[in-house]
Amino acid sequence: MRSIWKGSIAFGLVNVPVKVYTATEDHDIRFHQVHAKDGGRIKYDRVCQVCGKSVQYSDIDKAYVSPDGDQVVLTDADFAKLPAAEKHEIPVLEFVPSEQIDPVLFDKSYYLEPDSATPKAYQLLAATLERIDKTALVHFTLRQKTRLAALRVRDGVLVLQTLLWPDEVRAVDFPSLDEAPAPRPQELKMAETLVESMSGDFDPGEYTDEYQIELQKLLDEAIASGTGKVESAAAAEPAEQPDAEVVDLVAALQRSLEASGRRDTEAAPAPKKAAKKTVGKKAAPRKAAAKKSTAGKTATRKGA
Repeated sequence: MRSIWKGSIAFGLVNVPVKVYTATEDHDIRFHQVHAKDGGRIKYDRVCQVCGKSVQYSDIDKAYVSPDGDQVVLTDADFAKLPAAEKHEIPVLEFVPSEQIDPVLFDKSYYLEPDSATPKAYQLLAATLERIDKTALVHFTLRQKTRLAALRVRDGVLVLQTLLWPDEVRAVDFPSLDEAPAPRPQELKMAETLVESMSGDFDPGEYTDEYQIELQKLLDEAIASGTGKVESAAAAEPAEQPDAEVVDLVAALQRSLEASGRRDTEAAPAPKKAAKKTVGKKAAPRKAAAKKSTAGKTATRKGA
């Protein structure tokens, strides 16, 4: 990995020199655009709409257009005048309970490596954060933008997670939720039973991105054929989809329990039918939950 930023964490009067590395990487297969007729690659040119000439990136400034259509052009010198955190310092603002930070605020993650021959201060800060079970709120400047971030520990390494500003999280107002009826007790009980039957410890290694795997297989087969194109195949018939709206939640939950290998008729009575009514029927004995198989779990990446 290559560090993208160097500086120090200001922990009171304690200075912790660090290097910053991007903690995640995108493994999605990348494509470029080509001309469908001959496969020629499409290139883009920065052309000025006034003079019609191509413009080098070094000659480009940034402009803001107001809602009324007024344009303001800013140069790099103008941006340098704006208030920002110290360019090479990450000051700790305060320590807060970790559960008080809403996960929706988390943005990007970065690893911090000690940038000192004697990383004692780094180890002290990491050990302290682990012992107090709190998250340090910090702010720093990266790519000309001041960012609020959470500083925590992962496997003994300090991790910096940038946070969205409160006004960057959209407010939601769904009238349909206000008008929705509350779940019935038997529905809640069966749903909890279904959750229990599907529960386990989280292991990200159990999940694979099947879309990327199949896409790579498709590309490898096209390369092996020597044509550079994917051979056409018969379209698979679409799988039968369940109804868009489940009218009877209890019946749907019961079928879900049966599919998961567990039938719990004590959790809720079987749904009543108009033509036949069963009275006084004893509940079937509870069956032991089948062992949950973790093989074949897949997760589709967002935006895939």
